Amino acid sequence: MENNKKKITKWLYWFLFAVAIILVYKTLDNFSAIGKWIKNLLDVLMPFLVGLLIAYLLYIPCRKVESLYKKSKKIKFFRKKARALSIFTVYLIILIILIISINYLLPIISNSIIDLASNIQGYYNSLMQNIDDLPQDSILKNEIVLDIIESVKSIDFKQYINMSKLAEYAKGVINVAGRILDFFVAIIVSVYLLLQRKEILEFIKKLGRATLKDKTYNNFGKYFNRTNNIFFNFLAGQLIDGIIIGIITSIAMSIMGVKYAILLGVMIGVFNLIPYFGAIIAVIIAALITLLTGGIWQAIIMVIVVTILQQIDANIINPKILGNSLKISPLLVIFAVAVGGAYFGVWGMFLSVPIIAVIKLLLTDYIEYKNKIISNEGVLK
Repeated sequence: MENNKKKITKWLYWFLFAVAIILVYKTLDNFSAIGKWIKNLLDVLMPFLVGLLIAYLLYIPCRKVESLYKKSKKIKFFRKKARALSIFTVYLIILIILIISINYLLPIISNSIIDLASNIQGYYNSLMQNIDDLPQDSILKNEIVLDIIESVKSIDFKQYINMSKLAEYAKGVINVAGRILDFFVAIIVSVYLLLQRKEILEFIKKLGRATLKDKTYNNFGKYFNRTNNIFFNFLAGQLIDGIIIGIITSIAMSIMGVKYAILLGVMIGVFNLIPYFGAIIAVIIAALITLLTGGIWQAIIMVIVVTILQQIDANIINPKILGNSLKISPLLVIFAVAVGGAYFGVWGMFLSVPIIAVIKLLLTDYIEYKNKIISNEGVLK
């Protein structure tokens, strides 16, 4: 009887193993179909995910504005409708900023790009003439410098504004227009999430208490709050810091007479969102463009001034904005950005820093927990 049970168990094991192999094979065989299904699901969920992201980013501003409305002692309506008014106020401010940017900033940037692309050959010829007029022993006649200039000249900027490219851009605009409904859905979702955030959080807490053990629930809540603080402080801080450094560098380069100052300032602000590497890449690109448009000495002065401004930002402005939310070494940040960029591109470079901060937090707590257990065992012995 016992032998029969062993045989049945053995045959059942091999049967289940064979079924598992068949399932894995069929899954891989239909991988394209599964990928298509996942893509369609993400397309459907995208407005809701975007709405969740918007609500997440605007949660703190809305909460702070709501607290201001609640402090209003004279007008009872403000206190009663503080949450709705705070959401309306924050969205109105964002709308005003977008309108100003589209009406004033966007035309300047687009005109600068078109003008740079149209005149790149003339700038290059003028620069090469200035270099030819220098003495033969000049450091600027070095092969490395000439190779860099030649590589910039080889970039065909006009390919980005020719008719075929403009047609592609027009198609992209049409596709964007087709996504307007998704955008409005995302906005509506974000508004409802912000309005009902207290109820949603209470539901999540109740669900957690009902499904998790007390210790697991408490640990989950602790790490959720700490992770949320890390991500929000980093995302909001980097965005504010990028805007500040973009404005400062635009003003500084305008004072220096750098051509396309606003375009370069905006570019530096955007690249500044990526820790360490972003600032370096932005300065190199800005230096090359200034070298072509304003000459060698203007490029050198621009690099010095922008580098000083970035150091002030890195050592004074950025720490004030981010505070001590990350608490990770620069070496770890550089490692995270390099790995994130290698595997996940620009988004990987941007999000790798808060992710590595969370991983460091978990590892640190785990090591402390294990060391505490070991030390307690040593005391007991």
